[in-house]
Amino acid sequence: PLPKLAWLGGRMTLPYQYSNEPMGMFKSMAGNMGAGSRLTEGGNAQLFMLGRRLVHTEFDTGSHTERAAHSGLLPHDFNADGIPKNNNERFTAQANKLGPLFYSKSCVGCHFNNGRSIPKGLNETITNQGIKVAGNASGAQHPLYGGSLQPLSTQSGSAAGELQTQLVGFEAAPKYADGTLNNLQKPVYGFIGSGEKPTLFSVRNSPPFVGVGLLEAVPESAILAIAAANNGAGISGRPRLVLDPLTGQTRLGRFGWKSGASSVKHQTAAALRDEMGMTTEMFRTLDCGANQTGCTMTQPTEISNTELDQMAAYIELLGMPARRDLDDAQALRGESIFKEVGCAACHTEQLKTSPFAPRAEMRSQTIHPYTDLLVHDMGPGLADSVMEGDIAGNEWRTPPLWGIGLTAGVAGFREAYMHDGRAKTLQDAIMWHDGEAANSRKDYSSRSQADKDALIKFLKSL
Repeated sequence: PLPKLAWLGGRMTLPYQYSNEPMGMFKSMAGNMGAGSRLTEGGNAQLFMLGRRLVHTEFDTGSHTERAAHSGLLPHDFNADGIPKNNNERFTAQANKLGPLFYSKSCVGCHFNNGRSIPKGLNETITNQGIKVAGNASGAQHPLYGGSLQPLSTQSGSAAGELQTQLVGFEAAPKYADGTLNNLQKPVYGFIGSGEKPTLFSVRNSPPFVGVGLLEAVPESAILAIAAANNGAGISGRPRLVLDPLTGQTRLGRFGWKSGASSVKHQTAAALRDEMGMTTEMFRTLDCGANQTGCTMTQPTEISNTELDQMAAYIELLGMPARRDLDDAQALRGESIFKEVGCAACHTEQLKTSPFAPRAEMRSQTIHPYTDLLVHDMGPGLADSVMEGDIAGNEWRTPPLWGIGLTAGVAGFREAYMHDGRAKTLQDAIMWHDGEAANSRKDYSSRSQADKDALIKFLKSL
């Protein structure tokens, strides 16, 4: 049995994986999955599997993505129609729903293996990260593109969408006011196409799926209490309040880089609209600019409420991998340093879920996500140019750290951190911290190499 120190996700924590298959670490259902009858005979386990099929479906052909996503398949591993053998057949009911404007054919086209997206290489069209755009400094929608820049299109057989965004190079990051040397490089983007080039834009990496259901189960009052307490030392996170698009109620935003979604279902429906060009009851119109031509805003609802519920259930009920290296002296020293330098002021180690959470698996769980779900000033170096509601360009939600040590294995031994994936190592991610986190970054920078290595070892144990 795992000691409780390993239970990052309470009883939704998974046992250790001994089979050396790291790419599947974010794909297992929670170990405490309820088997009793609820909406279907299989309870939440059945909802999980139905949602899994949808999340791993390509919405142009209906093909299943999971086995094809792994390398090593040879020509004889495929059927005549191109589907890997021993794989789900085409989900024909979900075919031909993609677009008309989109980034990716499936949810996991961005959330690779249910993890974070890894940025494309130089001069490649970005199709696995979101490109937010704005029409003015107040965050109004762009008149030609709406709120997001989709590079691909299904219209008239064309492969080109609104504009294609590419990483074209890097430039030296601005020096910190406190004199800390950073040697960091900031990504530079360009746009391909004949349309108007946006001047206000933000590249957004896709975060991992695991743990989001537990974060939704934390009571709003607990998060608001953290904000009211003010952590001191220049740390003053604030909540973002958003409208639930289905009920019109004001709720605490807790998902997305700017906390723009109040629930997993809200975030999923927004991604279906913006990244895949598909409508739901939550968002009945597509992401089009007021002056945009060739963008059909209204169309029949393509993903039903039942299907959206199933997709949300799959994402919410994924098991959380356990904390590792519990007896490693270096990792335990790194945990102490994490607290000493002030990381825990924003990356709150422990929260508790509500006893009234909708799904029984999540009720009254003590979890260790390392986030306060609040928005913080992260300094000018990380600022983008897109205002979202009352959230400025330099403000970002504290990302959870649980599971971060598995990033490379899940992503095929690649890493990318921060809102646009600019940091290729955890060390670089720390060094990008400024604003409210400036003192923590400065303290980390002044530490011995042994202390720095210990902190990284701790992060990789999560």
